[in-house]
Amino acid sequence: MTSLRQRTLWRVVVLLIAGTSLLAYYNYRDSSHEIAEVYDAHLAQNARLLQGVMSLPLATNDRERLYDAFDKALRQAGSPGVGHPYENKLAFQVWRESGELLVHTPSAPSIVPPMSKPGFSDFTADTRQWRGFLLPVPDQQVIIWVGERKDVRGDLVSRIVRHTLIPFLLGGLVLALLVWFAIGWGLQPLQNMANVIRGRHAKSLEPLQLAPLPSELEPMQAAINRLLSQVSDLLRREQRFIADAAHEMRTPLAILRLHAQNVEQAKTAEDRDQALRFLIGGVDRLSRVVNQLLTLARLEPRMGQQQWEDVDLAKVATETLVEMTPWMLEQSVEPTLEIAPGTYHVRGDPMTIGLALQNLVSNAVNFSPSGASVRVSLQGRGSHIVLMVEDEGPGLSQEQLEKVFERFFSEGHEGGAGLGLSIVRTIMEHIGGTVHLQNGQTKGLRATLEFPSQPRTA
Repeated sequence: MTSLRQRTLWRVVVLLIAGTSLLAYYNYRDSSHEIAEVYDAHLAQNARLLQGVMSLPLATNDRERLYDAFDKALRQAGSPGVGHPYENKLAFQVWRESGELLVHTPSAPSIVPPMSKPGFSDFTADTRQWRGFLLPVPDQQVIIWVGERKDVRGDLVSRIVRHTLIPFLLGGLVLALLVWFAIGWGLQPLQNMANVIRGRHAKSLEPLQLAPLPSELEPMQAAINRLLSQVSDLLRREQRFIADAAHEMRTPLAILRLHAQNVEQAKTAEDRDQALRFLIGGVDRLSRVVNQLLTLARLEPRMGQQQWEDVDLAKVATETLVEMTPWMLEQSVEPTLEIAPGTYHVRGDPMTIGLALQNLVSNAVNFSPSGASVRVSLQGRGSHIVLMVEDEGPGLSQEQLEKVFERFFSEGHEGGAGLGLSIVRTIMEHIGGTVHLQNGQTKGLRATLEFPSQPRTA
């Protein structure tokens, strides 16, 4: 692809040529018209002058001498030094009404018989095109014709157009050079930005701070800074994920190694079976940690997109609980869903909201005794929608309530990864909602998801 300067210059040159051509055509048409008007006026004026001369009260002999004087003077037309080349291209003739030719210029075309239509007319004589003006003078019983060859006008128009186009062409070339340098000067801030970006270190993700900056480049700098910020966030997430994974897997792997050594060193079948059970439990816990870490890694970029849609919370809650019911019954926990009358629509992502509810229900089931019930309810509360998950477990201490949203905090459940509630809080923060935990009045824990309500869109 060509450079911006070349793209702009070619378009300017094309527009210049098109504009010059239009101006030249208009100039040609206008010049032709105006020159024709001026020359026609001169023809008519010359005819009137001849009319005045022919109307002089002269005797017959004097009039004959006047005609001879005309003839003698006109034969000198075009003489070197005192004449003009165009003199032979101008002509006049005077006839009597009977057709007798009284006087004419030597260059006059042959017109026999004289034309009878007064005014301007065009005709061809002796392969030459002429433009003439015919003026009848009834008082003197004569007819006056004044004309000129049309190439006089054409030559003058051509000269005017040439004298106009040459400055246009030369000026266009000079203007193209000036535009070339002007575009280069105008694009200099863009070149400076490119040089700054090119000169930065590959690991440098600091935002660009170029100033002063033209208004056209400000959106570009903002877009680049936004991209750098997204890349920086992505790198931080990856680094945090690696650090979290390394931190969380170090202990389970050490424990798995210990259990494997116990299996190897077991002296009785009972000790070996117990060590194997511990080993399998450790593998299950590590598998849950890996799954939660992968969920968190997939969730954070999705949350960063913020391409929300209209979500029916009643539908999400119903589908999530239906999907989890077989597992809950297998854990000897009875699910309950209560949805108050009304419509519950929010802006968000149904997958991530369902994941948040799934984590809360999983925690409630893990901390509930056998035969207990986990209750999920949905209701409106002012300008907000409240989705609650209540269990019948032991609840949490005040210290635990303050730390429970921290990553890898899993006190009270040996199989937990400590990431579920952290994922829930991440989802709610991006949606613009909140999550709260509080102990029940008698027993259990209540988890509350609060969403800003959204009118349903068509």
